[in-house]
Amino acid sequence: MFRIIFILLISLGYVFGGNHPNVIIIQTDEHNLRTLGCYREHMREDQAFIWGKDVMVETPYIDSLAKDGLICTNYFAASPVCTPSRASWVSGLYPQATGSPSNNLPLKDSIVTFAEVLRKRGYATSYLGKWHLDGDAKPGWAPPRKFGFSDNRFMFNRGHWKNFEMTKDGPRVGARKNNQPTYDLGDADEKSFATDWLVNRSLEILERNKNKPFCMMLALPDPHGPNTVREPYDSMYDHFVFKQPVTMRKVLAALRNQPGWMSTEGGKNLVKKINQESMSNYFGMVRCIDDNVGKILRFLKSNQLDKNTIVVFTSDHGDMMCEHCRMNKGLPYKTSVGIPFLLRYPDRVPSGKVIHTAYTTVDFFPTLMGLMGIEDGLPKLHGLDATIAFTNKKKEIARDRIVYVRHSGGAWVAAFDQRYKLVISSLDKPWLYDLEKDPDELVNYFGREGYDEQFTRLKDELIAQMKKFKEPALTSKKLRYE
Repeated sequence: MFRIIFILLISLGYVFGGNHPNVIIIQTDEHNLRTLGCYREHMREDQAFIWGKDVMVETPYIDSLAKDGLICTNYFAASPVCTPSRASWVSGLYPQATGSPSNNLPLKDSIVTFAEVLRKRGYATSYLGKWHLDGDAKPGWAPPRKFGFSDNRFMFNRGHWKNFEMTKDGPRVGARKNNQPTYDLGDADEKSFATDWLVNRSLEILERNKNKPFCMMLALPDPHGPNTVREPYDSMYDHFVFKQPVTMRKVLAALRNQPGWMSTEGGKNLVKKINQESMSNYFGMVRCIDDNVGKILRFLKSNQLDKNTIVVFTSDHGDMMCEHCRMNKGLPYKTSVGIPFLLRYPDRVPSGKVIHTAYTTVDFFPTLMGLMGIEDGLPKLHGLDATIAFTNKKKEIARDRIVYVRHSGGAWVAAFDQRYKLVISSLDKPWLYDLEKDPDELVNYFGREGYDEQFTRLKDELIAQMKKFKEPALTSKKLRYE
């Protein structure tokens, strides 16, 4: 009997031994960095207010995560569209290794996610919101393949729904036509609007799991379009007059001088006029998200869980929002491929930390494991563990690191560091950007005097990483290096 008890105690020590922080990941969809105050603080004024002086959303709760934790100013989607970026986030692998290199392709059965690692260690794991890793199902509630998220009742596969409700058979889209779900706002209010509804369900799960180690991922479908939002957020920013960004004006004035890879997303259909209502509603969606983040942070504090809970705020990719005459994502410009990454963990991460080093979504899984002190039983990962950078006492870190990012169809590949960006495609000559001199990403420095060394450095590292991670474009596309 004593031997059995001893073995059980050893087993529990393996599961819960040492520090076992809780984890909350809040992921938005198609989120422009400039709509967050904590990111505007790290931009020049002309970059922070591209739509006009003081045209901004206040995001105090999201900003508090940066103040009390860290902010990464150069965090990128491994591929700037939904499915491949999300696949890399949960797997720590580049999209081509996950089975999901493009939208609506299902994750391989063999993929081991960070949630599966934590589930096996006794964590209560849950996922709410958009998943987009189960193929074509739409909305596709509670996919049968859980990938380590034990409670996925409120997970739906895909779609940009605005109104949810509970029925005796489970959750469903509340706005309907001919008994079919629609993207309409309907009668959405503070209980049924998608962001509010999902956060309220998340609070119920947190209440149930608060006395045990938990890992919860909350994937909000906003501020992705359609750009509609409930009252009072739908009128909060009506007074703003959104002006054309500098890049929009300059692209319209020089259409023949744009990169060939611009046509890979949206074809030749350029956005030539700003939709004022759409922009103000986007701001409203962001403000609604921020208020709901506040609900979660208050829950943690009131239950004395804030010190030992890792809270991450991020997105799957950005939104161009009329920059370079484009909307949405899929291009290597910063507000398409760049994503917010904020992390608060008071027990280990110093407050007010700023990381300028380049990272991508493949780095999240290994970094989370490192922060949690988990070394055994991990699958093969492509990403880098950033724990040392995140936890040391330095307030600002700018390590020289080059990361590789890919177009979901392989039409372009790119190498980024904190200052330079090289885009290689089969559609045009190389494009080399110097973001210090040209933060608008309008000037191609390829072939210019003084830039040969930077071009070679980025090109060689890009090729090396493409070979290492078996980038399909290396053999399937005729990439142009000159």
